[in-house]
Amino acid sequence: MSITRATPLDTLYEQISDYDLVLVPDAPLASALNRRLDRPHFGPFAVPPRRLAAGRRETAEDRTAFLELVEHSDLDWKRSAYAIGNILQCWEHQGRLDSILEYNGYADAVTEEAVAYIDDLETTSGRLTEYRIDADTDVAVVGEDQLTALERSILPAEYDTYSPFSDQAFERPPFRIFESTSAIVDTVVDSIAGNDSENVAVVLDQASPYSTLVESAFESAEIPFYGGPGFIDDSDHRAFCQLLRVAHRGTDTEVRDVKPVLRTLGVDLALEHDEKRLSDLDIAEIEWVRDFCDTIENRTVDESITAFEQRTGCSMDAFRDEVAALCLDDEFVTEETVDRLEFYLQTYEVPVDRENEGVLLADAKSAAYVDRPVVFFLGLDENWTHSAPRRPWVDRDAQYTRNIQQFQLLLQSGVEQYYLVQDTSGGSPVTPCLYFEELLEEEFDRFSDLESIQHAKAPRERGTGFEKEPVDATATEVETISQSSLSTYVNCPRDYFFSRLVDGPDKDYFEEGNLFHDFAEFYVEHRDAVDDALLDETVEVMLEETRPFVRRVDRKTRRTKYRVGLETIRDFLDENVPTDGTFLTAESGWGSNFFAERYDRPIETPITERWFENDDLGLKGKIDLIHGPTRLVDHKSGSRKRASQVVTNSAIDPPAESPNFQALLYLTHWRTERPEDELEFTFFHFLETLDDVVAGDADLEDTLTTVTYHPTSFEGHAESRAVFEDLREDGAGNCRKTLEKVTYDDYRAVFEVTPMPDTRDSDELIESEFGQVLIERMKECVGDYKYVSSGCKQLMRELMRVRSRNYFREDLDAFEEFVDDRIAELNRRRRGEERFPVEGLAGEPNYRYVDNRDLLLNTDD
Repeated sequence: MSITRATPLDTLYEQISDYDLVLVPDAPLASALNRRLDRPHFGPFAVPPRRLAAGRRETAEDRTAFLELVEHSDLDWKRSAYAIGNILQCWEHQGRLDSILEYNGYADAVTEEAVAYIDDLETTSGRLTEYRIDADTDVAVVGEDQLTALERSILPAEYDTYSPFSDQAFERPPFRIFESTSAIVDTVVDSIAGNDSENVAVVLDQASPYSTLVESAFESAEIPFYGGPGFIDDSDHRAFCQLLRVAHRGTDTEVRDVKPVLRTLGVDLALEHDEKRLSDLDIAEIEWVRDFCDTIENRTVDESITAFEQRTGCSMDAFRDEVAALCLDDEFVTEETVDRLEFYLQTYEVPVDRENEGVLLADAKSAAYVDRPVVFFLGLDENWTHSAPRRPWVDRDAQYTRNIQQFQLLLQSGVEQYYLVQDTSGGSPVTPCLYFEELLEEEFDRFSDLESIQHAKAPRERGTGFEKEPVDATATEVETISQSSLSTYVNCPRDYFFSRLVDGPDKDYFEEGNLFHDFAEFYVEHRDAVDDALLDETVEVMLEETRPFVRRVDRKTRRTKYRVGLETIRDFLDENVPTDGTFLTAESGWGSNFFAERYDRPIETPITERWFENDDLGLKGKIDLIHGPTRLVDHKSGSRKRASQVVTNSAIDPPAESPNFQALLYLTHWRTERPEDELEFTFFHFLETLDDVVAGDADLEDTLTTVTYHPTSFEGHAESRAVFEDLREDGAGNCRKTLEKVTYDDYRAVFEVTPMPDTRDSDELIESEFGQVLIERMKECVGDYKYVSSGCKQLMRELMRVRSRNYFREDLDAFEEFVDDRIAELNRRRRGEERFPVEGLAGEPNYRYVDNRDLLLNTDD
């Protein structure tokens, strides 16, 4: 089967022009034939059956029937709507109003009552049921099999039929494949701009993203159009409904939930407030909204509309009329009232008076014919496929035939047809409309498998595209990078790029973390001032500062959390008193401290919040606490990680799945201050023991993770006497037993025979030449016993454990080169010499750590 060519309109008109009355299945087709009428004609010539019977443009009788039931019955709204839909659909397919009562599964009390009400209404279906064409009328029917049983019921005993299809195949234009929906919409806008919009139609799925994108683009380009936004799409109507819904969400409503409403009210809050709770945000601009929400159930719907009109200056007359028709105007705005109002607006299309001027926007599932010279078809994907009603009164085969014929006719609308599609979306193939499987004599899975034209991105100007204009600007070179930026960049360079462009909202954990850090700094400087009373006050202060983020039901647990966190910080600093910092150069401090300002006690110590910017290494950061000349401490509110996890996550060849270079970066910098010293970096997870504290069984050691930098190579460390003695004292059983029988010189001799391989895998070390030499040497010294071989393997596994939990000279050296390479690469990309890719050094990014996921389309975009 192939797409059957539609009979040209001029040919079809010639065939039916001598008839008194021509019945057609589609109103646009009727209009097109009527425009070709070249002789005087009394009454309708080409007309759909419904319009013929109604004597006017048919109304949405499902909505009319629903409003009648709402006004004159106490039936449940949802059950009424369901029953009305079934009744009218069954009537359409079976030809009688009461035919639904023959189906036991649907003939309930609500349906019976609804049938009685509808029987008394003046509906198009009712007129169609009673209407009969005069037997003397010369009648032609175009596309009889596209008419329903109810529409065919008006036909006289004799009439002639004509097919809307010829006996030829339609030569389908090629699919034009674009990279994105926005590229398709831009192409449509550029093609129409400056041309006669009255000659253009756009066919799309109204439920798809194309609908809103096209409408917005046309409005921006000042291109007139009609057939698009409905009653509920009016910005004032939508904002009012959202406001009613928000008013019933309670105290947990966040600012981001009401931003569309706030914009309608002329309030534009900064992004930083998005995740704060509306009820706890003290900003004057939102007082009206908060008051409206607080008093919502004391107002009627009509009073609420008036308040909204007064606040926005808009007119809601049409909305007020619709509310009155629903008999909701005098009801108080309870949550049930809002539910019913929203149900009605989402279920029924309220008529909208609009000027029929400009580009025609047609719904792919409603239109069968579009009478415009130029027609753009957008998407043509599986969402264009009709879903046949799953009801016993519907002949699904006949319905499928009607749908596929309608689809074929629609594809041929216009003199020029343009099929604009995507081959992939979000990295996945786009499935063409399922009707193509039957219509096209080709095998395909996607549009590119068929005759198509690829449209790549290209410079364009209005009418042909945007033209890129050269910009005389020099990219600022990145000279230093922080640990967080480096981690983001290594995981996903494009996420790093967007993080420099896109702001994010304030987060509760950022606010909490900053307060805990400020308290830790304050305690180091003013230990004597912090007694139990001030600690209690600090807890309340933190609750107040985080109040906009915290649900009221969670505030008791937050109070416990803050108290435990503060006490743990105090206990740690009491047991691990920092040095006085005399070994450091003086500095002016980093930023402000909330508690220092609140309690009017300045911070002057150089050991807290110590900022560094190491231009030679390209590194920068802020050290929470320089505990001593060789120990750095970082305060963490998150979950504790083991030393081996810290080292693993800082790997560079290849990078880890969740890269984090903080300890490695800070130790690399601090090595320049203390090049010959063994250095420690301690993560202090002050909330790690929260549950244990509540249970009365906490151990401060469980909050600490320390990684050590040894100012020597790992091999040099492994062959040292200190390591030998540690293994002899604390190694596993057979390891100790073996080493107790050898000397340090016996142990060191192995390292002189063969170097250790560069590995972190214990099995690889055991199987290496070094591993075999070690086993053989120990057997020579102790004897060929099983425990010697086992002991040597235990020894090497312990060496690998040491390797996995510490940093050594070669690690920091390699990291310095790694940072140099990343900064050079980063600057090339900033200069535009290459793109910021989605994939990081380890391949596909770990999306758990991507902040701008919605901006990353796929690895090829």
